[in-house]
Amino acid sequence: MYVVCADLEGVFVPEVWINVAEKTGIPELRLTTRDISDYDVLMKQRLKILEEKGLKLKDIQNVIATIKPLEGALEFINWLKETTQLIVVSDTFSQFADPLMKQLGRPTLFCHNLIVDANNNITDYKLRQKDPKRKVVEALQSLKYKVIAFGDSYNDVTMLKQAEVGILFKPPQNVIEEFPQLPVTNNYKELKSFLEQYLNQPNK
Repeated sequence: MYVVCADLEGVFVPEVWINVAEKTGIPELRLTTRDISDYDVLMKQRLKILEEKGLKLKDIQNVIATIKPLEGALEFINWLKETTQLIVVSDTFSQFADPLMKQLGRPTLFCHNLIVDANNNITDYKLRQKDPKRKVVEALQSLKYKVIAFGDSYNDVTMLKQAEVGILFKPPQNVIEEFPQLPVTNNYKELKSFLEQYLNQPNK
């Protein structure tokens, strides 16, 4: 049977850091894994900016509280959950994700954790493991599941390549050009149609 592994930001909800950049007026925070392929480089840059600007965890959480799911996301998730098993595999952090997951009906989420000091400053982050998205797919495959995975960014690519079926969803042009072997879908209707080819098979 197929299990679906999906990215979160840019797929079901808007990019958190882009919203933070817009609300705080700090354009450098607009950069995401759609722009920078090395997640460690990206996060260290973000932490440096937060420290320089005096932004605390609660400031980011206040922005996240205003974020709503992308149009059609909840309906798509509900369809997926009725059809198969869904695991959201994200490079977000547990301290960010809770209000977003509540709005999405709380699908299973695998993500990371922030390290926060007594003054509510984000001082560091702790990855769940190295190359975590691909490792989730590998673990499911070791349990004899087949995996369909989709995401939009550089940090999704190893997961998509490891899965039996890997799909880019509304990716930026630079990702499309660098990974032409991955099929591209541009909206939930296209993605659903693509997934149905596999999920409707008798021996799924």
